[in-house]
Amino acid sequence: MGLLEDRHGRVANDLRLSLIDKCNLRCTYCMPAEGLDWLTKNQTLTADEAVRIADIGVRLLGIREVRFTGGEPLVRRDLEHIIGSLHEAHPVLPMSITTNGIGLEKRIDGLVAAGLQRINVSLDTICPETFAEITRRRRLPQVLQGLEGAKAAGLHLVKINAVRMRGINDDQAAELLEWCLEQDFQLRFIEQMPLDADHGWTREGMITAEEMRELLSVKYNLAPHDEPRGSAPAQLWDVFPAGSDHAATTPLGQVGIIASVTEPFCQACSRTRITADGKIRSCLFSHQETDLLTALRSDATDQQIAEIWQDAMWIKPKAHGHDAVGLDTPEFVQPERSMSAIGG
Repeated sequence: MGLLEDRHGRVANDLRLSLIDKCNLRCTYCMPAEGLDWLTKNQTLTADEAVRIADIGVRLLGIREVRFTGGEPLVRRDLEHIIGSLHEAHPVLPMSITTNGIGLEKRIDGLVAAGLQRINVSLDTICPETFAEITRRRRLPQVLQGLEGAKAAGLHLVKINAVRMRGINDDQAAELLEWCLEQDFQLRFIEQMPLDADHGWTREGMITAEEMRELLSVKYNLAPHDEPRGSAPAQLWDVFPAGSDHAATTPLGQVGIIASVTEPFCQACSRTRITADGKIRSCLFSHQETDLLTALRSDATDQQIAEIWQDAMWIKPKAHGHDAVGLDTPEFVQPERSMSAIGG
């Protein structure tokens, strides 16, 4: 069929497939305390539909990696079935999930047996009080148990995604990195993006990548990692003890920083996204979506579905949902959908 190319010369080969918009946390930077107006079961992709989308992407459109997201994908009881079915069709396809880790301990063995290879766990703090303040839930022990389960299951590399919030957990950056290094997790700090349901994001309230590096400098020295970044959203840094000689010291590990706002990487983006209700989003910040669910539930062939997908990706904007606007400019307009409704 061809590839998922856009008019700016990029090719999307990394599929982020959302399976559900629901989540069992209420993180303040994502959704209000009362939650959102959730999709109904009939509006959400079935297991067979999710597998068919991914299969079409791999067979016909050059998709090389699939990450299942949400909301919280572990809320789907059929997650093992979805992963297992896709793994049976494409045994060497890398598959991962982005999760908050709640309930992971009980399901990780089944997920790995089904074909799961990697996980990204969202964890902004290891302080119970701060965790409760950010997520509005006291469930840190369950998240940590899930991470222990992932280690016991032999998953490598386990990544931790963490957002810094001014006046809430910005002073815990070095502490979280130290813990991740001890646990052999790769930490990735993420600039808070304007994708909250309350539309309360401000440029002034966001902790920038530069500030994150400064926060870590109280205990560590960072040096750019020497491997090419490629299309990865995270810029990797080698971590050294403060005051050490980089040339003569083995790094303690790496830390990633995803700076979508202040140091964007749109020119190298290789991602295509499908929401839980079967909409194609060419960009995380798009204001335009293309319906795929109607075609899936009609008599459309795989080739016809692939063509709809290609057409949607061809018009992918240059950056941040626009062709000439950045996230930190007054002209930027936040998408109506929040991160939970889009899929990470």
